[in-house]
Amino acid sequence: MKLSVREFKVSDIESIVDYFFYAEKDFLKGMGAEKNKLPKREKWIQSLQTELAKPYNEKGYYYIIWLLDNTPIGHSNVNHISFGESATMHLHLWKSEKRKSGLGLKFLKMTIPLYFEKFELKKLICEPYSENIAPNKTMKKIGFNFIRTYETIPGMINFQQKVNRYELTREQLNNI
Repeated sequence: MKLSVREFKVSDIESIVDYFFYAEKDFLKGMGAEKNKLPKREKWIQSLQTELAKPYNEKGYYYIIWLLDNTPIGHSNVNHISFGESATMHLHLWKSEKRKSGLGLKFLKMTIPLYFEKFELKKLICEPYSENIAPNKTMKKIGFNFIRTYETIPGMINFQQKVNRYELTREQLNNI
């Protein structure tokens, strides 16, 4: 079993969008998202294509593809990027049979240093839905600091919810 990560390419965009677009309503709810808040598929694809072409210091969001034996099985992405300062990370394994296997933790150990490097970050933030157990466990295992729980609407596809805020600083990066 060979794990690897790479920056997303045009050929990955439909897989990223389809992960959300074709997900069951209850699955999306479990991660804090609502199906009726997803953008139109073609508009979302166009948006990712546009974002891919931007230089790092102008990106609003950015994706890393997770590969198992050279086959894409998930992604991590950052948004709310403030180049040279911080970004907010998300993590998604596309296939249900690959979840709860420890793969997310292994992929994140390869992914997180790339975010710090590409965006010259001082701090990486992750704010999973407080009721979504898997990413909350993963953040603690990988060494993120728990900061607080608060209520918000985290993004355009989310409903109002409690999130747990975790942070990892550049200084802590060497410990993962």
